[in-house]
Amino acid sequence: MLRIAAPDKKRLLQTLPGNLVATYGGGEANVCASLGVLGMPVRYLTALPDNPVASAAIAELRKLNVDVGHIDLQSEGRMGIYFVEHGACQRGSGVWYDRKNSVISELPPEKYDFEKMLSDVAHLHLTGITPALSRNAYETTLTLAALAKQKGCTISVDLNFRKKLWNWEPGTGKCELAARCMGEILQYADWIIGNEADAADVFGIIPANSDVEKGELDIDSYRSVAAQLAERFPQAKFIAFTLRGSASADWNSWGGMLYDCSSGSVFFAPLDEKGSYQPYEIRDIVDRFGGGDSFCAGLIYALYNEKYSAPATAVNFAVAASCLKHTVEGDYNIVSEKEISALMNGGGSGRVVR
Repeated sequence: MLRIAAPDKKRLLQTLPGNLVATYGGGEANVCASLGVLGMPVRYLTALPDNPVASAAIAELRKLNVDVGHIDLQSEGRMGIYFVEHGACQRGSGVWYDRKNSVISELPPEKYDFEKMLSDVAHLHLTGITPALSRNAYETTLTLAALAKQKGCTISVDLNFRKKLWNWEPGTGKCELAARCMGEILQYADWIIGNEADAADVFGIIPANSDVEKGELDIDSYRSVAAQLAERFPQAKFIAFTLRGSASADWNSWGGMLYDCSSGSVFFAPLDEKGSYQPYEIRDIVDRFGGGDSFCAGLIYALYNEKYSAPATAVNFAVAASCLKHTVEGDYNIVSEKEISALMNGGGSGRVVR
């Protein structure tokens, strides 16, 4: 998508008419960009219009080491847009979508060459944002997941519930539609990923003693949430959550959890010296958009890297990577493995590295 933001922490009403900041982003693209920066071979599968705006997006991803050679370019249609206001103090950030009639929402599954797109692919990552756009986008996601599973791919799915979307079936509530469609997609998922609210919003699995709207989380209750998801989707191997507490728009606590479905073991990160969960305290946030996507990318990278593949280490890596994302403007997480490793090992002072 094209991301259009008010500069600094201004409101759109203050900024327009005037200059806005245009960048690119989107759930799946953010994951690809993060993995590309980390040096992992990665391919982006999507459909875009054949015009200069989309070409610039493709060029940026190529610069970030993403294989863009399988993007389906269409002569007609448009690129999705989302507008952003960055929050401050007690005023939360805001997002407004302009995605109707975008190429990816209009194109039916039979128009894609999925066999070619999935050639030499070992892992497929999907999100709940694309199927939320339209019936075609949902059917495309489901078809792609089924074929990838048939080909032996490992599949990760980020629930990524967006309450401003999921409105393409008149007469069906957003949560009801999301539950039905994501339930179909998740039957193919080896890894299920979400934030602190997704399981409740999509499947009605509510963590006890937590109030997500107030930013108050009972971390231990997410063990039960993961176990209930594992029971509902018995083919899943891992279930992971980001855990965000919110003191204000500028100050969040940040951590994560990884649940090993085969053993029932739970791993939280980060931990203090005594081995107790102690989330990062992120103050003066630069940009929180893409935080969950950078967690997904960090988890994918870690679980395929022998150095970080132990579950406790993998979730630690993913949380550190996504913590650093909050310091980077834009959707893409432009941080290195060295920087992530340093934060994992206590190097979070922010001192100049000379």
